[in-house]
Amino acid sequence: MARVAKKADEEGYTIVFVDESGFYLLPMLVRTYAPIGQTPVLDHLLSYDHLSVISAITPDGKLYTMMQEPSFKSPDIVRFLKHLMRMIPGKLLVIWDGATIHRSQVVKAFLADGAAERIYLERLPGYAPELNPDEGVWNYLKRVELKNVACRDLTHLRCELRKAIARLRHKTSVIRGCFAQTGFITF
Repeated sequence: MARVAKKADEEGYTIVFVDESGFYLLPMLVRTYAPIGQTPVLDHLLSYDHLSVISAITPDGKLYTMMQEPSFKSPDIVRFLKHLMRMIPGKLLVIWDGATIHRSQVVKAFLADGAAERIYLERLPGYAPELNPDEGVWNYLKRVELKNVACRDLTHLRCELRKAIARLRHKTSVIRGCFAQTGFITF
């Protein structure tokens, strides 16, 4: 990771960690402070409906997201990379896992069509989610911001998730803490 940070610093890249996650209608149950003997009950529908969310975070605490109902495919990844290029000026060092949608021909064609002038992609080692600070963002959203939230449908989930992401965007120290937890030195 030190090699990557050094490259970014020397060549003027903005480091961006990217990851995807799914948010389901089933609530993330966490500890409550209910009176002893009065177990709280969360009513919810058993459903595998979900929202797919992709995010990118920077060491200075910025958070960029995109969400949709279907699972992400390679064209969606390209759309998100274009979004990052619009939002972040200059060169981008995108660090992500080795998912097949990241290594697809669609992404390679996007880079070959000129995006490689601004975007450099770096892959994390396989089976190493503990190295990606963006995993901490998902953990925080699910276990803190959306804990015990039972949504009626995907529209309700989208609304709650947008509010949770907006709250997290104002907590740059939490995002920077995700970097610190992975051992990545923040600037």
